[in-house]
Amino acid sequence: MAITPAEIAETRGMVAEQHLDIRTVTMGISLMGCADEDLGRMCTKVYDHVTSTAEHLVETAEGIEREYGIPIVNKRVSVTPVAQIAACCAEEDLTPLAHALDRAAETLGIDYLGGFSALVQKGIGDADRRLIQSIPEALASTSRVCSSVNVASLRAGINMDAVLMVAQTVLDAARLTADEDSVGASKFVVFANMVEDSPFMAGAVHGSGEADAVINVGVSGPGVMAAALEQLPETANMMEVAEEIKKTAFKITRAGELMSREAARRLGVEKGIVDLSLAPTPAIGDSVARILEIIGVGTCGGPGTTAALALLNDCVKKGGVMATSSVGGLSGAFIPVSEDAGMIEAVEAGALSLEKLEAMTCVCSVGLDMIAIPGDTPVEAIAGIIADEMAIGVINNKTTAVRVIPAIGKGVGDTVEYGGLFGRAPVMQVNPHAGTVFAHRGGRFPAPLNSLKN
Repeated sequence: MAITPAEIAETRGMVAEQHLDIRTVTMGISLMGCADEDLGRMCTKVYDHVTSTAEHLVETAEGIEREYGIPIVNKRVSVTPVAQIAACCAEEDLTPLAHALDRAAETLGIDYLGGFSALVQKGIGDADRRLIQSIPEALASTSRVCSSVNVASLRAGINMDAVLMVAQTVLDAARLTADEDSVGASKFVVFANMVEDSPFMAGAVHGSGEADAVINVGVSGPGVMAAALEQLPETANMMEVAEEIKKTAFKITRAGELMSREAARRLGVEKGIVDLSLAPTPAIGDSVARILEIIGVGTCGGPGTTAALALLNDCVKKGGVMATSSVGGLSGAFIPVSEDAGMIEAVEAGALSLEKLEAMTCVCSVGLDMIAIPGDTPVEAIAGIIADEMAIGVINNKTTAVRVIPAIGKGVGDTVEYGGLFGRAPVMQVNPHAGTVFAHRGGRFPAPLNSLKN
């Protein structure tokens, strides 16, 4: 399907007036050839391979940005889950690999690098254990590295030993960066059904089923969607709202398809996917919460919010899938609290709780995202929050995730401040009735019946 000059002209209008941007151009890079039994040699191989493969990523993205007039907010890299190559060495502390990746990210001039990660949905290997135990120090001592762990899947169920381990990892990462508003926890995400091709951080990895190097693009556009829906009268019925969302999602995604094609061609690597996700920012007017309120919810979090989000998420997918040759990543609507001005306002107004956010994740992309919780939240409560979200992903065969930030030294009513895309997050109340038994039982939730598809 050709991209016409008229489409480009319309897209440039969206950029000028409605905050349209390409949220990220992310190069996925395989590290499988970098494995080595000597950790020092492996770090050198990783640094050299990442910097040589992505050498022209930033300048190419900036050239496309200037040529087409569409902002590219982030240039990023994702790599093979590091635990997979770390199995070759015996060192307990794998932080040096994170340092090598951070140096590579600094050399390239990219914003973030994802992939200090492990997949433990069915069992925890020795390298997985060593990597997970290294995550807190790795995130505290680097500035651009992001980390993720997959603890559940449709086919495997939920690894409850891993759930408790990553809950402790969240706390440890927060404590080691307590003087920076516990920012370490903001760079760590726990997944069910992790995808291999997401361009978004902190959960991007380069999956084993991918080519050696690919370009994946994440679009944005909540402001464009809000502006389109504001043109509808309040008397418009839900079918008319749905049609407007689909049409607008198509237009937004076409911009991502154009950038994806051009970046892959100029860099000489495989064209990967376009992630359709509506990714908000703290900027006024660039909010998913605002879209839900335009659809008709009084304040985001109030009755009707989950239904409105389900409509938005479904229609974004329906409109976007026709606009690109390859849809992937997470693709839907993100609901991060700290990165969405409307979500922040809803929390501060008392309309949006942790429990309501969990209900919303049943029908949208990702999960509980960028949520600050009291710094004294016990590990058992964090494990319970993670387990609940993993169950939603497993039972519904969808990707879900948890990125919570225990704000060390802070409580409900306080705020953590990050600036930029991470924004600010009001500390939210956590249900205090987690108990002490559930999180420590261990073992594995068996895969649900709907996993038997062969």
